Amino acid sequence: MSAMKHVQLQGIALIVLGIIFLVFNFTELSARDLWPLLLVAGGFYFFSLYFMNRAVYGVLMPGTILTVYGLMFLYCSLTAWSSMEHLWPLFIIAPGFGFLAMYLGGKRETGLLIPGWILTGIGGIFLLAFHEGGYLFPALLILLGAAVLLAHRRQPPATNTSGPS
Repeated sequence: MSAMKHVQLQGIALIVLGIIFLVFNFTELSARDLWPLLLVAGGFYFFSLYFMNRAVYGVLMPGTILTVYGLMFLYCSLTAWSSMEHLWPLFIIAPGFGFLAMYLGGKRETGLLIPGWILTGIGGIFLLAFHEGGYLFPALLILLGAAVLLAHRRQPPATNTSGPS
């Protein structure tokens, strides 16, 4: 990255931080409520590094993690921290999204898909299973089971072409 672009990023970051702290003076919001925006800003910083030089796709991992965690913390900060009881699977999903982002933004290395889908899938299962009411996970299992049965039903039976044994 050129020195000029780096200086521009620093200038933009300082302006954004100044605006955030200025908002505290004119609203009832406080740093105690909006501190997660610093994480989101850090995530956007990493994304901007990637968009300036797409060869450094490794920055998509911290950019994704910081953005997801920052948004999750911001939601909890503005609503209720008890929401974390249901949102904790995002701690597993965020790195999964990071691997998938690196795959999509990088050299399409299949080695990034495996941990990406595993982490996203496990986190998604936990998110559904521990969702309030608990109806989403059982419904998803029923739909998946029905899809497997329908897919198996549509396949023609295997034929033995080698003759009688």
